[in-house]
Amino acid sequence: MSLTDKAWKIFNESINDYHVKDDVNASLNNPYPADSLDHLLYRKNWIDTVQWHLEDIIRDPEIDPTEALSIKRWIDRSNQERTDTVEYIDSWFLNQYKEVTPAADAKINTESPAWAIDRFSILSLKVYHMKEEAGRSDASAEHQKKSQEKLAVLEEQKVDLGTAIEELIADLESGNKKMKVYKQMKMYNDEDFNPVLYKK
Repeated sequence: MSLTDKAWKIFNESINDYHVKDDVNASLNNPYPADSLDHLLYRKNWIDTVQWHLEDIIRDPEIDPTEALSIKRWIDRSNQERTDTVEYIDSWFLNQYKEVTPAADAKINTESPAWAIDRFSILSLKVYHMKEEAGRSDASAEHQKKSQEKLAVLEEQKVDLGTAIEELIADLESGNKKMKVYKQMKMYNDEDFNPVLYKK
């Protein structure tokens, strides 16, 4: 099984596990060994899935402002956790290819494998929820038709993005591309760099 096929399977396992309770407060119960890539993939998608639903909740026009602020802070923490997990995945790839000597003319990809996998995880959520919309019995035929059309585009994107990730991995394995990772260095969460925080 290719890495992207495995990732897609794990992402959908995470999404389906979440929807057993369909509750943003549900506990993460990762079924994979803590030192494995599978564990990181499941964790990554679980974070994305919870955040997907938080983003839905916060858009309720009737939401209490205090609750909205609490959820916004939750989303901020989730974004940091997401970034940290992507960097853990990249560390796994760096370790995986540490013995590969890049070719003299090896190129650098525009994004690391883990950030491409990040987009793949979000895509799995788009596919899942667009399928729901396409099959909604309480929606109009026009809504179902538009959702089906969008789903077809998302399925095409899945193939294209999956192919691009597999090609990147093959290039890293062969040394045709070299992996270089830059930490995100987000400043707004850090009290040493966010002036609103350090001027308090």
